[in-house]
Amino acid sequence: MPQLNPNPWFAILMFSWIIFLTIIPTKVLNHTTPNEPAPMSEGKHKTESWSWPW
Repeated sequence: MPQLNPNPWFAILMFSWIIFLTIIPTKVLNHTTPNEPAPMSEGKHKTESWSWPW
């Protein structure tokens, strides 16, 4: 039964995982975000109670 022969399938599995773990993460991490996060001011935010109209 050729399905039980692990030689070609194991090599395909190893090569595909090598590609997934080496090439693809470097391509994904090369992308930059369009809007860099800006630091927020440390001042206290103004909180006021709402005056409900009813």
